[in-house]
Amino acid sequence: MSSQSIPALGAHTLLTHSEGMGVTPALSTPIDTQPSGSSFLVLNGGYVRNAVAPTDSYANHWKRVGDSVVFHGYDGAFNVTAYVALAGQGGAKHTVRIDKSGYPEGEITVPFVEVTHAGVLKDMAQNYPSPGLVLTSGSVTTTGPATLIAVWWGDAGVKNMSARPNNGFTVIDSYLLLPENSGVQCAVAFKQVTQAGTYDVSWVGAPIQGAILWLFAFQAK
Repeated sequence: MSSQSIPALGAHTLLTHSEGMGVTPALSTPIDTQPSGSSFLVLNGGYVRNAVAPTDSYANHWKRVGDSVVFHGYDGAFNVTAYVALAGQGGAKHTVRIDKSGYPEGEITVPFVEVTHAGVLKDMAQNYPSPGLVLTSGSVTTTGPATLIAVWWGDAGVKNMSARPNNGFTVIDSYLLLPENSGVQCAVAFKQVTQAGTYDVSWVGAPIQGAILWLFAFQAK
């Protein structure tokens, strides 16, 4: 398999609004993505009132993957939903937008990740471990080279925390030092695998809290 057809981490960014300081629409920092051949991942974490699908500046078709997951401990007010645009279009100054008509000023966190040379979401795992020092994701299985994207969403009402993945994953974006007015904590990590296999990731966090965990495996068509 040539390097032209092996998936790899592309451009990425993390959009955050702190509580009470948000606006609508929520618009990501522009990133330069590939014109074609990439798949894109977006997660929308925040108020259920703002739990809408993304749109982007290259008019890709976004499909929800899995179910929305509601955070424990907040009377059902917050959730996270994942979306992908497979084999999408991209280019210069690529942005993602979330229309926050339900509660514009509310906190929100939105990872936006490109995986180049990827047309298939081969597998996905989502789980929500109870509070603990080490939280382990579900497993994904690949049939060849793949780019794995892991996302951690802590659920405690804390402002300063750590979340470190194992198994060779590297954090690429995070929002773990929150302002006094709060926000939706999140960490995004990736791992490149060269062969078929079954993979997971464990996160070591402090202080101890529960977390919504996602793991995605992207492969070439």
